[in-house]
Amino acid sequence: MKSIELLQGTFASRLQLQLAPELRAGFPSPAEEYLHESLDFNRDLVKHPESTFYGRVKGDSMIGAGINDGDIAVIDRSREPHDGSIVVAYVNNEFTIKFLDLSHRNDGYIQLRPANEAYPTIRISPDDDFEVWGVVIYTIHNHEL
Repeated sequence: MKSIELLQGTFASRLQLQLAPELRAGFPSPAEEYLHESLDFNRDLVKHPESTFYGRVKGDSMIGAGINDGDIAVIDRSREPHDGSIVVAYVNNEFTIKFLDLSHRNDGYIQLRPANEAYPTIRISPDDDFEVWGVVIYTIHNHEL
């Protein structure tokens, strides 16, 4: 079930990159002659630095959600998960990344749903050692593997 490897550390150092003009996925727009803004991962992706971590995804159970083996997940432990959140969960001594399904809460259990039909849904009952460790707020995907 292990599908995410948590990496130590938080986003601590400042890294500013040039932000390209709006990138259209349809017809191309005329190119800008210069770049206007900068992108700073700390400012733009991390709202709670003291509770934000990153993890490298292992496996393909979330491929249908666009989360692939080797991707980096940005995880905020201060965010309150809701039904449908992509979460990093700690289940019976293992970490996993899945959709949180709270629709059966009144029936006495919740579920962790993969985004790949080849994997089963994980049913969490009160007897399980379970914690929502954090909410995935971004993923970074390498397109040049």
